[in-house]
Amino acid sequence: MTQFDVDLFVIGGGSGGVRAARIAANYGAKVMIAEEYRIGGTCVIRGCVPKKLMVYASRFADEFHDAAGFGWTVGETSFDWATLIRNKDEEIDRLEGIYRANLERAGVETINSRAVIEDAHTIHILKTGARIRARYILVAVGAHPTLEPAIPGGELGITSNEVFHLETQPRRIMVVGGGYIAVEFAGVFAGLGSDVTLVHRGDKLLRGFDEDVRDALGEAYAQRGINLALKTTVTRLDKAADGIAATLSDGSVVTVDQVLVATGRRPNTKGLGLEKVGITVDEVGAIPVDTYSQTLIPSIYAVGDVTNRVNLTPIAIREGHAFADTVFGRKPTIVDHDLIPTAVFSTPEIGVIGCGEAAARQVYGDIDVYKTAFRPMKATRSGGSERVLMKLVVDKATDKVVGVHIMGHDAGELIQLAGIAVTMGATKADFDRTVAVHPTAAEELVTMRTPVVVKKPVAVG
Repeated sequence: MTQFDVDLFVIGGGSGGVRAARIAANYGAKVMIAEEYRIGGTCVIRGCVPKKLMVYASRFADEFHDAAGFGWTVGETSFDWATLIRNKDEEIDRLEGIYRANLERAGVETINSRAVIEDAHTIHILKTGARIRARYILVAVGAHPTLEPAIPGGELGITSNEVFHLETQPRRIMVVGGGYIAVEFAGVFAGLGSDVTLVHRGDKLLRGFDEDVRDALGEAYAQRGINLALKTTVTRLDKAADGIAATLSDGSVVTVDQVLVATGRRPNTKGLGLEKVGITVDEVGAIPVDTYSQTLIPSIYAVGDVTNRVNLTPIAIREGHAFADTVFGRKPTIVDHDLIPTAVFSTPEIGVIGCGEAAARQVYGDIDVYKTAFRPMKATRSGGSERVLMKLVVDKATDKVVGVHIMGHDAGELIQLAGIAVTMGATKADFDRTVAVHPTAAEELVTMRTPVVVKKPVAVG
């Protein structure tokens, strides 16, 4: 390898890049990885992991309340934001150390600098000015949250990056958006006792999810005291004597301490040097790739959120692993982006895999739908108002379960297991002959026997 310094140079030390680097090194490749911020990427540093810790924190208030119905007397409670943030930071530091150690053990050299592409095989290290020649380059730089769409005073808002580092808990917060990040943080702050207003331009939260799930989450959030401003946008932000005055499209003005904008993310491709090698990004800045994550330049690949295919950490990891298997393991591997179990860590939690009811009708035509909604056993004594929703969507022609939708406690855990069955092609008959575990909420997944009757529109004329 006289003309190359390394076999693989990875730009970006997030989940996808780290996995690709480690697996490639395990195949015997000489690997370097460059990260300008912190190893671990969005998920570990300022995404999934710290968010989940905050979700846990937000749910203790419900536990304290529920305890009385089971004979417990809980004394006066209080919450300290600074303690949560400090402990969250300690955990992130620990995880970053593990990521770095794993790279070192695999023999990967880590460079703490921004790196840009100069040509199809050359990387420029900005901190030192060094230039590295690589047989292959993998771009895994992820994406960043934006304050879009631009509005007057928009700079007064914060994104999901800054929210993890607030010095104090906002007593009043406005969350703008209706996707994963927006609904999760709205649930977090409501659980911690903040006054939450959730502004979304659509008529329901979580576009793309099954309609029953969307309706159920909206009802649950309203019951939890979250002020839902749907079919509404923020038109301007202004500094006020006691916070930030947010003017809404209906003319109302809401004054809050923080405005969290969670309306979208864009790939981190600006200034990366892609244009130098003839790679043109799409309208949102994503790198076009084929099914093997290869760009139009044979030596350059890209994985994860920078490709804007499916922006989930496990997918970035799977893509990074598949890249290493394909290029260095001589095992061509394609990642299936069609059937992905996923969770929304709202409160109540949501877990889904496969098609929603409307999508399934378009794809499969004739379907059966099994649905149940009930009060969980714990709530019968706690006095809680929470409800559990479970829904199965079945292709009539094959009897295959093509969609599972759950809202309720530990839905994320449940959908991981249900996802195995659906990925294997389980039929409704397979679900039916599975013995129920009683008493659990999950047993409803295998005890629903009668499909719901769906009213079809009557033709007129």
